[in-house]
Amino acid sequence: MQDRQDQNKSGPGYSRRDFLKGSSVAVTATAMATVATQEADANAAVTAANVAPSNATGITLNVNGKTFRVTVEPRVTLLEVLRNDMNLTGCKDACDRTACGACTVMIDGKAVYACARLAHECVGKKVTTVESLRNGDQVDEVISGFVKHDAMQFGFCTPGFVVATRAFLNTKPKASLEEIRKGLGGNICRCGTYDGITKCALELAKKGGA
Repeated sequence: MQDRQDQNKSGPGYSRRDFLKGSSVAVTATAMATVATQEADANAAVTAANVAPSNATGITLNVNGKTFRVTVEPRVTLLEVLRNDMNLTGCKDACDRTACGACTVMIDGKAVYACARLAHECVGKKVTTVESLRNGDQVDEVISGFVKHDAMQFGFCTPGFVVATRAFLNTKPKASLEEIRKGLGGNICRCGTYDGITKCALELAKKGGA
């Protein structure tokens, strides 16, 4: 029996079965390595497409219906661009932690914290700030409603509330009081003028959002 096993060996210490097993393992390992390399290359391509260059680059933003060309680094927020590059200071830098809503603007009609959006993310979108709600002596009814119901005190949070209220009423023009309270929950005011704000929003809701 030992002599027959020795005859099946193709070389010192190796049988043909061992050789075939080793070849199969090598082929499998090579195939797996090729697939892994292809997947890594594909992932790298996707990552590269989503990463902005580290240096400042020029971008175009649509703000209040106008086109602005600015040069910004990828880390710069929309809030910083609006205030520092466009002199649109209605949105306020209050909490610096995406919590208070003083920097609220509309992006494609939706109320958004400007401090929570990079300027590069807003390319190709329509940005609307509180400044757009006034045209000379003509003001949006949300603004006049805030005045009527004394919905402000020291006023730093007011522009964000005004924009949030306008954005909410645009989507729910006949909202109930409970819906208004929930819809404006993303804005915080230390003055405690919530009663006047909700009265303004509810009055306009009864008029179909004005």
